[in-house]
Amino acid sequence: MGGYEAECFQVYFVARRTILEANLHKLGFEKFSIDDIQKMQWEPLEREIDSWNKTVKEVVTVHFTGERKLSEAVFSDDKLITDVIFGNLSRSIMMQLLNFAEAIAMTKRSSEKLFKFLDIYETLRDVIPSMGDLLLPREIANELKSEAMLTRCRLGEAMVCIFCELESSIKADIGKTPVPGGAVHPLTRYTLNYLKYACEFKETLEQVFREHQKIDQTDSTTGPDYDNTNAARGGNNHNSNNNNNETLKQSPFAKQISKVMDLLDTNLETKSKLYKDTSLSSIFMMNNGRYILQKTKGSPEIHSLMGDTWSRKRSSDLRNYHKTYQRETWGRLLNCLNHEGLNVNGKVVKPVLKEKFKSFNTMFDEIHKMQSIWVVSDEQLQSELRVSISSVVIPAYRSFLARFSQHFTPGRQTEKYIKYQPEDIETHIDELFDGNATPTGRRRP
Repeated sequence: MGGYEAECFQVYFVARRTILEANLHKLGFEKFSIDDIQKMQWEPLEREIDSWNKTVKEVVTVHFTGERKLSEAVFSDDKLITDVIFGNLSRSIMMQLLNFAEAIAMTKRSSEKLFKFLDIYETLRDVIPSMGDLLLPREIANELKSEAMLTRCRLGEAMVCIFCELESSIKADIGKTPVPGGAVHPLTRYTLNYLKYACEFKETLEQVFREHQKIDQTDSTTGPDYDNTNAARGGNNHNSNNNNNETLKQSPFAKQISKVMDLLDTNLETKSKLYKDTSLSSIFMMNNGRYILQKTKGSPEIHSLMGDTWSRKRSSDLRNYHKTYQRETWGRLLNCLNHEGLNVNGKVVKPVLKEKFKSFNTMFDEIHKMQSIWVVSDEQLQSELRVSISSVVIPAYRSFLARFSQHFTPGRQTEKYIKYQPEDIETHIDELFDGNATPTGRRRP
């Protein structure tokens, strides 16, 4: 090189760095400052993250391999020079890419960022270690791995905080307006869909919580608050001990999922008290409980984290809400059909009989008018409710009708007091919970 080795090396380094940076641009990666990234809206930043992921994988697996071969060909007489130039080129390009990831980790945290953070985290975890196979000088390889590890740790800590902020959003949802018709609450839908999507990254989030969660965080599934909540739901010590035993076996991420579920349960119980009608409160809890259970069953990842004991407890809760609804609504209606006061000295007291039919008709009309606009969107739950109502009401009404209808004078008197035949009752029960009636009781076309 005629004594111009240093100049040749510098020219080569600058030329190749320029070409490599141009290749980054072709792959879609743009060089932004930390301030630029902090000011960007999330939607365009998402696209930049997608480009970053693609670029890192392409650069490490393709471009650097070719760059190493080129350096060896140009400086074939001096392996040390090859190592130095290739190492410095690799460091220059990788630091640009790592600086982008670092800047992303520093952006303001919000729930929707979790999944893109996971993408970056997985790339740093899976791609960067393979750089040791590129024959980088050990010092530079270790430096880049160390920088990648620091960035990964910051992303991990940020993701733990983002996920834990889901707790805060649940606690902050204190709306005082009940959902019309006792339908599934938007908070329930959002939380379960978020958890379902998050659990598609279950293995990575297990690692994130295991490696980056603060040790001093309190576990909400143990201690006084949890015990009081369990007791309020009718739990017993045996079940509580079983739950605590399962909790002890849970991973940090599984405990976090359990904590979110507990907070959602508490929030929904509070919201159920916004309904003045106890029956509608039970419908609300059934709707939301069934939604949670179905979403959990539909996600093998969530189901494996929560466990069978939790699922059985959810099913038991649903049965209890069903019983409460049945008792509060149809138990009161069936009281109209009891025989109390109907027989005096072996004879039917007709005024009492008339009053019982009138009370039944009035109460059934009110129930039908009101509960036709209530909503049960889960078809299986809707069917279960209708079947259970029919199985209780229709036989009781048919028996009462068969025994006492003969005491009315045929004609106008019968029509006045016997408003419904059993078939009519069944038809009206099949109209409940589909929301297809107006508040006045007329069904929508």
